Amino acid sequence: MARGVLFLIPSPLGDSDPAEVIPGPVLNRLKSIKRYVVEETRTARRYLSAAGLKGHIGELEFRELNEHTSPEEVESLLEMFNAPDGSPTDVGLISEAGLPAVADPGAALVALCHKHDIQVVPLVGPSSLMLALMGSGLNGQSFAFQGYLPAKPEERRKAIKELEKRSSQLGQTEIFIETPYRNDSMMTDLLAVLQPATRLCVAANITQPDETILTKTVKAWRTGHFTIGKRPCVFLFLAK
Repeated sequence: MARGVLFLIPSPLGDSDPAEVIPGPVLNRLKSIKRYVVEETRTARRYLSAAGLKGHIGELEFRELNEHTSPEEVESLLEMFNAPDGSPTDVGLISEAGLPAVADPGAALVALCHKHDIQVVPLVGPSSLMLALMGSGLNGQSFAFQGYLPAKPEERRKAIKELEKRSSQLGQTEIFIETPYRNDSMMTDLLAVLQPATRLCVAANITQPDETILTKTVKAWRTGHFTIGKRPCVFLFLAK
């Protein structure tokens, strides 16, 4: 049985007007999609309304896919790719911010679609990881995204040391993120553990009015005072 297409729909990284950060053809594509798999329905409804679907949100179907979704519930999403009469129906996947399926639970749906030969079409939009790398001045030819580091301080510092060693050996930029309320404790650990010559970039609230992208040696960071606060942030470093 033929099924619809899964469109991976990017969303703004903050409260930006979608027209400022999402390409026009992507916004136009939204007008033809009636079924969405989203990380959080309220956020998705607000985004789609601002993206030009205001007044039509009630016509749309939403199913949630987040960290609490069971494998069985993910499997049940297959039914969204066909209408009641069996005809193919396209589905849009939206995460809370940025690109779906990148450090995002939506990857489970993408994997499911590949398993069942459902076409997957990624659409263009902002990626905090790539924008941070672009703006960092660090190695953009060899890099690795490490996701979240351990939350416990002792384990986190050990992970930082191991990543710095790898970065030095491979000449590789290490990229990772943190839960916003732990940003400043992460920064404290980075400055305590990393070698003085290691270059560290902090990229916070990318694409927003208070965007901050700063790259300095750890030695230079230690001589000043900088507070990230609870802003979404990407950390990057490159060791000598």
